[in-house]
Amino acid sequence: IETADIAVQASLTGHLVLSTLHTNTAIGAITRMYDMGVEPFLLSSSLVGLVAQRLVRVLCPDCKEPYLPDAKERKLLGIEEHDPHSMFRPVGCPKCNNLGYRGRRGIYEVVSIDGDLRRMIHDQSSEEDMVRQARKTSRGIMGDGISKVLAGLTTVEEILRVTQEG
Repeated sequence: IETADIAVQASLTGHLVLSTLHTNTAIGAITRMYDMGVEPFLLSSSLVGLVAQRLVRVLCPDCKEPYLPDAKERKLLGIEEHDPHSMFRPVGCPKCNNLGYRGRRGIYEVVSIDGDLRRMIHDQSSEEDMVRQARKTSRGIMGDGISKVLAGLTTVEEILRVTQEG
């Protein structure tokens, strides 16, 4: 708790402070800071941005197999019913030790603290309301994950695995 206060005080005196917190979302860091005893008026004055990240496994380029997504996957990904967009699934080969995946890549959520979010932080608005506001300018970690699925880099299952809370 004392460390959080020191970080906020340093940021208020013009220092750029970078820190890590274990939260499920970028906006969740705000709630975590409240829980650590940081006053909302100080947090709203000092915070300039938030980043959340998760690592997803990357499909092996040597053995990934194309397939057409089912209705549930199409809905999640925002793919029209008649769009012939292929997705890929893991298969496994000697180059990936028969895992179907080789390497990892980050998926990210970047939230810039604008005037509206600053006011919401000061007023201790609900996390859900702040997330809704952030989505007006940031697609969120799930959105970044979906773009990686559509690019054939990973799978829906992998994105869901790393973004599910709990």
